[in-house]
Amino acid sequence: MKKLFIYYSLSGNGDVVADYLKNKEYDIRKVNMKDKMPKSYILQILKGGFLAGINYKAKLSNFDNNIDSYDEIIIGSPIWNGRIVPAINTVLDNITLDKKKVSFILCCGSGKAPKAEKMLRDKFGDINIIILKEPKRNKKELERVL
Repeated sequence: MKKLFIYYSLSGNGDVVADYLKNKEYDIRKVNMKDKMPKSYILQILKGGFLAGINYKAKLSNFDNNIDSYDEIIIGSPIWNGRIVPAINTVLDNITLDKKKVSFILCCGSGKAPKAEKMLRDKFGDINIIILKEPKRNKKELERVL
């Protein structure tokens, strides 16, 4: 069974999850937005939170949407303003997850993401959603992944 982790990471939490899954035989695809986020943390919060809040779909600089050869897909996203990030909104609009085993890994500071979880369940039904509290700083969180 071929397995793929598609993710976006700004702060490095997604990168930690990617490293963990790579050791579990997942192929890894990191996506990047064409328009870079500001370097200032405060401006990142303002811009990112606003864009996530309006369900913005970002233009991506390196996205391969061919997932035909994969049986299992995990999609990883930070949570901004309680929602999935713009890069992952774009991914979800450009891939077909029918007939795939699908899970989501959401990384956030609070360890809770009810808005994002509701949106994903409304769109995909009863899927596996794992919410991690800052796995970059809390490595024990990774034990909950698989």
